[in-house]
Amino acid sequence: MQTEIKFAGFGGQGILLSAKLLAYAAMKQGFFVAWVPSYGPEMRGGTAYCTVVIASKKIGSPVIKNPTHLVAMNRPSLEKFTNDVKTDGVIFINSSLIPTRSNREDIVELVVPANDIAIKAGSVRAANIVALSAFAAKTGIVDLDLLKDCVKEEFAAKAKIIPLNMKAFDEGVNCARNN
Repeated sequence: MQTEIKFAGFGGQGILLSAKLLAYAAMKQGFFVAWVPSYGPEMRGGTAYCTVVIASKKIGSPVIKNPTHLVAMNRPSLEKFTNDVKTDGVIFINSSLIPTRSNREDIVELVVPANDIAIKAGSVRAANIVALSAFAAKTGIVDLDLLKDCVKEEFAAKAKIIPLNMKAFDEGVNCARNN
């Protein structure tokens, strides 16, 4: 088994963090993992992306042209990467910022208003956690309790924002289950 996920959005949306959390949960679950972020001038405001490869055996190359899944947090990312996703993959669409769809019949679309849900949970900055948990719930790619623990660990130094992120996490899972 090998699964590749591309996380993409504007710099500052927590794209790299979401990917890191998924990679960390998969690693804790015993999988081989590669996490390849895109750094550069696009960090704030432009398109930022990160690829996570999760496999049951050693990974030959972390460089992926056609990922299994896509988590698109903004419209430019959906437009840029949607045609790269393999047949039967999942494309997560943040409908708070993306009014369009992938227009693909051969994939599963997970349409979630991540920003709106995060705002209701307490902060738009938690939209990446909403997206991550919804995507993980839809795909079953990692154990949700383990992923939730990884989120708690990530924010351990900022204990005041853990409840907000746990609420965002749970709302993302609920949205995916009802989608």
